[in-house]
Amino acid sequence: MAAGAGGYAAYNYDTAYLVAVSVRRSSVMAAATCQVAWDYYRNFPALPPAAGAAAAAAAAAEEEEQRGGDMDPEERARILAARSAVHLRAAERIRRALMRNGGVYIKLGQHISALEHVLPAEWCRTMQALQDQNTPSALADVARVIEADTGQSVGQLFSAFDAEPLGVASLAQVHRAVLRETGEPVAVKVQHPMVRAYSDIDIATVSVLLELVHSVFPDFKFMWLGAEMRSSLPRELDFRSDKANAEQVAWNFAARPDIPLAVPRMIRATERVLVMEHVDGSRCDDLAYLRRHGIDPAQVSRAIGRVFAEMTFVHGFLHCDPHPGNLFVRPRSPGATAHGHNFELVLLDHGLYRRLPSRFRYEYAEMWRALMRGDVQQIQHWSRRLSGTDLYRVFSAILTGRDWSAIEAKSLAGGAPGLDVGALAAQQLDLLRQVADVLASVPPVLLLVLKTNDLLNMVNQRLFADQPPAAQRHAQTRAWLLLSRYCLMTVCDARAAEIRHSAAARSGIAPAVRRACSLLLNRLAFWLHAAALSAYSAALSAEDRVARWGRVLLSRSAIRAV
Repeated sequence: MAAGAGGYAAYNYDTAYLVAVSVRRSSVMAAATCQVAWDYYRNFPALPPAAGAAAAAAAAAEEEEQRGGDMDPEERARILAARSAVHLRAAERIRRALMRNGGVYIKLGQHISALEHVLPAEWCRTMQALQDQNTPSALADVARVIEADTGQSVGQLFSAFDAEPLGVASLAQVHRAVLRETGEPVAVKVQHPMVRAYSDIDIATVSVLLELVHSVFPDFKFMWLGAEMRSSLPRELDFRSDKANAEQVAWNFAARPDIPLAVPRMIRATERVLVMEHVDGSRCDDLAYLRRHGIDPAQVSRAIGRVFAEMTFVHGFLHCDPHPGNLFVRPRSPGATAHGHNFELVLLDHGLYRRLPSRFRYEYAEMWRALMRGDVQQIQHWSRRLSGTDLYRVFSAILTGRDWSAIEAKSLAGGAPGLDVGALAAQQLDLLRQVADVLASVPPVLLLVLKTNDLLNMVNQRLFADQPPAAQRHAQTRAWLLLSRYCLMTVCDARAAEIRHSAAARSGIAPAVRRACSLLLNRLAFWLHAAALSAYSAALSAEDRVARWGRVLLSRSAIRAV
């Protein structure tokens, strides 16, 4: 029998190798998950029972919340420290397993790292290291992928091909090259050789392990991570989709030359190879690069905000992976562009997009308007419509990245930037269960919108990392003002459509006049609100410029004094 098995393996080497490696990869994740589950079970304070009915779990949660309210401060601090230590150990174990497997698992870790307003800080900080820890494929493997997918060798396609990749991501890496046919410098995105072969078993493994943890701990409801990977990954692994998405977004913004956005021209795509225009530049959060080229980070921040607001509320076609490595900035001559800026935002990696239905965009805009007004009744209404739960406070905190007290006080723009889930857990020990409940209930499209929001918040924080607190607050306020304008526009357009639709069945001069007056008043209300928002934003910008000039004068005075 052993001889027969050995003969079969030798005859079907590729299949046997794939099965063996898949088993090893699954075992690595299974072992790490079991260790983490056991650590949480044994060492996580006030953990709900491992088994029991839903009523028992609810009672345990209620008891935990009550104990959290009147607990001795020293006991509370001890529990929070113990929880933090378990979170940190668990995140580090999972990170090591993800790095060992690579590929799809790195992508999962990067997804987790973006959920700063959803997961404990220990998990997000630990997983953020995976943004830059991707192992490049060997040049020989890259060449084999190119030849297998295009039918031509690297030498036939390119007159030059840099051996050192420009960048390495979880699913692919990018090389600079020169097209032999035209002599044009290009960027060549090549998928790692074995990612596609392992993707199905990797996704299945992640889904099974998440379900296993949920069966042991009923309050763990993060199975949507596996579902999201099953939905998104096949499209990300087909670079023809990447090309189609890039061409769609370029067409969407063709009518907006006032927005400093550049999308690299797509030249050729197969499933695993994408050839595109090469664009020089650097990451949008490279502050030293921005300073060398005289580019204002505040203007970069506003450009990013405008681009993603247009995608969300106008086009309904949203790039869902805007981490700094996918948002480049390149210097431009202001006189040579229609937008008049001295830079352009270059949007890269078009594998992960979502189409946002018009109804969703309207409800999402109404939710944001309610949040900015601090209208609790409307927040409850639109939160229920969007998330499907009554946990409107938790949903609002996840969406805005602000504590509920800032929302309720109608000071959303003035709240401290960032939401510390760990700090909130100090007041409400049951918070993570409620977060899991919300995320398990929201529609899939909203999950990616939330992830996109978190990534954009992270980018914005990095752009102003070396600025004084006042400038950081003003930057966040301007972001809220820009969002308010787009929300107003979306609601205005929806109401105009409703006016036209309700009056369509009525004919005659009087209904036509009433319809025209209603449309005019609707538009006038938008213009008045938009003008007020623009004036406030301009005042903040002027205040920032005065503050910068003041700092420069003080610096020069100090130098002269020395």
